[in-house]
Amino acid sequence: MPVNPDAEGRSYGPHEPYEVTRVKIREFANAVDANSFAHFNPEAARAEGYDDVVAPTTFAVVIAQRAEFHVVTDPEVGVDFSRVVHADERFTHHRPIVAGDVISTTVHIDKIIQRGGISTVTTRAELADADGNPVSTVISTLAVREDA
Repeated sequence: MPVNPDAEGRSYGPHEPYEVTRVKIREFANAVDANSFAHFNPEAARAEGYDDVVAPTTFAVVIAQRAEFHVVTDPEVGVDFSRVVHADERFTHHRPIVAGDVISTTVHIDKIIQRGGISTVTTRAELADADGNPVSTVISTLAVREDA
């Protein structure tokens, strides 16, 4: 069964805020082999002009994927996650993510294209801080194989 093309244009959220901690930043930095001292040490981060430990630029995906979960689990969209291949991820950062941030996300289904037994679903996750100011925009494309 293909993804429902009528889902294009839907939005989800904002959802429960994500609290960014030093521990989460350090764990992610270790996982992606980001070795800047600013990811691990508050004094090093402050020396570089940040308020606290700063996240690697791709950390935004951790927050975005929590919101994208609402898209892939919505039965009206029709994404069979067992048939998903991650096709693309792009980031636009409006400011760095630092420990202490509280970030809410709204995710939008921007485009659904069906071609040759594959549906591509492009989402846009808008991450905003506690004051509603933009932090990052994450564009993600999933390729979903249809049933044989």
